[in-house]
Amino acid sequence: MKKLILAMTAGLAAISQAGPALAGKDLDNVKARGQLVCGVAVGGIAGFMTVDSQGKWTGMNVDICRGISAALFGDSEKVKYVPLSGQQRFTALQAGEVDLLSNNSTWTLTRDTALGLDFVGVTYYDGQGFMVPKKLGVKSAKELNGASICVLTGSTSELNIADYFRTNKMTFKPVLFEDPDQSRSAFFSGRCDAYSGDQARLYATRVANAPNPDDYVVLPEIISKEPLGPVVRHGDNQFADIVRWVQYAMLEAEEYGITSKNVDEMLKSDNPAIKRILGVTPGMGKALGVDEKWVYDIIKQVGNYGESFDRNVGMGSPLKVARGQNALWTQGGLQYAPPIR
Repeated sequence: MKKLILAMTAGLAAISQAGPALAGKDLDNVKARGQLVCGVAVGGIAGFMTVDSQGKWTGMNVDICRGISAALFGDSEKVKYVPLSGQQRFTALQAGEVDLLSNNSTWTLTRDTALGLDFVGVTYYDGQGFMVPKKLGVKSAKELNGASICVLTGSTSELNIADYFRTNKMTFKPVLFEDPDQSRSAFFSGRCDAYSGDQARLYATRVANAPNPDDYVVLPEIISKEPLGPVVRHGDNQFADIVRWVQYAMLEAEEYGITSKNVDEMLKSDNPAIKRILGVTPGMGKALGVDEKWVYDIIKQVGNYGESFDRNVGMGSPLKVARGQNALWTQGGLQYAPPIR
């Protein structure tokens, strides 16, 4: 037991004395620029990334970018948003036109290995589905044999539809678009029998774009796994760590009940975990290469994961999406953050 205690003490001392993480070229560029360049989806997706008439971006994916900015600069608004199509997004990231993507990109093996990119977490667990006009009388995706389907080209959605229809020995007519606005307009004008995409996109599209949302129904089948999250270039481990731990910090804050409303009061907490998270006990910021107040700044300016979910897509938003599999692991969901310690 004495040897174990000595080993643990030595390990903690090593962590406390470790130097700050060394920045790579991507992080150096962001710091030198004084601004994060974040790739989002052209046309936006209600609840996830939308821009108003004044050019202000909001949404769950936007909150990830804001959180990273808060961790790096102490200011969540030092972000430039660059809209990218499904065809452009990965090429733009590879070319250095943006620092990261936060635009509902699906994490797959080939994207993670063949493109020179790193997926660093899952912001939203989703799955692909279909939306149809109620007047079509369709109750199941298995009744779509021979249907024309509007879908974005260059997306996993296009491939998933082909797999689903082949597996179920059905045929379909793809109507492909690069621009989400064109795809939505085509569907609502009657050019396609169905519109397919991640279910979050379907619910958002129905609420934000349908002439009358009650005239459309999302079918019950979910035909794929769509883990959606931020993407960075491969090679700058520290920048990837910062992006990854910003999301984990928002999840851990929710787990410990730390919100944008009570974060100042939580600075007085005696809970050792909360003291580490908020930087009252120093060390975590140094280990990541950011200010010790990094989590405090994120939560104060952006909020925890639950706050972001609720105001953008959950019960505090027009979408009214249930947490479901995006609930914390303590509440039966899949969202689970490694400990900040």
